[in-house]
Amino acid sequence: MSERQHTLAKPSSLEGMSLHTGEKVTLTLQPAPVDFGFKFRRMDLADQPFIPASVEKVQKVERSTTIAEGGVNVHTVEHVLSALTGMGVDNAIIEMNANEPPIADGSALPYVELIKKAGIVAQDAPRRVFELREPIYLESRDGSLLTIVPDKKFRISCTHVGPQGRTTQFFSTEINPETYEKEIAAARTFVFYEDIAPLLEKGLIKGGTLESAVVIRGDTALSKHPLRFEDEFVRHKILDIIGDLSLFGRRIMGHVIAVRPGHGPNTELARAILKQYNEMRAMVPAPFNIPSGEAVMDINEVMKILPHRYPFLLVDRIIGFEGENKCTGIKNVTINEPYFTGHFPGHPIMPGVLQLEAMAQVASILLLRAPENQGKIGYFLSANNVKWRRPVLPGDTLMIEAEILKIKRNIGQAVGRCIVNGQVVSEADLMFSLIDR
Repeated sequence: MSERQHTLAKPSSLEGMSLHTGEKVTLTLQPAPVDFGFKFRRMDLADQPFIPASVEKVQKVERSTTIAEGGVNVHTVEHVLSALTGMGVDNAIIEMNANEPPIADGSALPYVELIKKAGIVAQDAPRRVFELREPIYLESRDGSLLTIVPDKKFRISCTHVGPQGRTTQFFSTEINPETYEKEIAAARTFVFYEDIAPLLEKGLIKGGTLESAVVIRGDTALSKHPLRFEDEFVRHKILDIIGDLSLFGRRIMGHVIAVRPGHGPNTELARAILKQYNEMRAMVPAPFNIPSGEAVMDINEVMKILPHRYPFLLVDRIIGFEGENKCTGIKNVTINEPYFTGHFPGHPIMPGVLQLEAMAQVASILLLRAPENQGKIGYFLSANNVKWRRPVLPGDTLMIEAEILKIKRNIGQAVGRCIVNGQVVSEADLMFSLIDR
């Protein structure tokens, strides 16, 4: 898989009938800039709104995947998204003059041909790829089992099981443009004969024909054309998985193992992958601007004020003051901290009491930088309303905020907070005294 993002070289259009609404629709694939992803655009509406192809926008998953933004829906998004993803496209606008893409022959092959007609061009930006760190396992009440495990490629191994065990099929493949076009794209959607009447009663498959789907009746496959693969049904399930997982928003490196998949379980897996991704990204320090001038104190200046030294100096820098009573410091937490040897082996977490000490040290700087207090030492008197909300790990940048609330002679009252990536990890009300050495 190329490391660069790709989009379409030029616009390309396809006309046809939608599967569930039965409406005539024209779909046009348009080029898009880097990091745009996939977005549908309803050209039939006055303001021509965009609907991001995101799992967070999934509204319904009955026989197809529906996404919505601000009350504007797009149904059956999985086939066109599958084709774009399978063929290595990262950014595209999908314009439609109706709320559902053309079903065409029920496969993704017409979309593959549309993409090839438009052409694919590389863009000047790296491709966004998420490599799974930990396995994810999902089991639903209807018997669906979906697992994704770490892998250096994107692979899918799928078992399709029909009613009463009919049409049980298995297929496994790596997903890349070559295998997708050859092994997956041509597999058509299918329906069991006994499900047709209930679907029609729900107002679905209004545009369904034997030209756009395979009907399974007993052990017979009814279609205007013969089966394209002996195991066409499980291959179409893989086609759907690719389309539904594309709603995660990034390329995936992992091995999906699916038994009885469906649009509901597929999108739940996409949500679970997004959750793991967000947890990983939460470890990246949020950007912040360090003010210039006298408001910044480096470690040498900090040590001129605080008496603490290794291994108990818990402030690396002061990055800002607000007046005389507020101060913000930072502590870069590294695996080299001596306390990680025993807290805890194999699961390093910064002790909460040291976060409390860091708050007190930052608060002390507010008092100790005053000329009359220089050279003194701050002693803890009390810590109240202490709360530890989440663990602090090696690699985190601890933002330490302190505010002096009251000073009476040599007694100070303050509040402190420790923040990682914009989220409060600990807080406390502090009281301490300043004494001569």
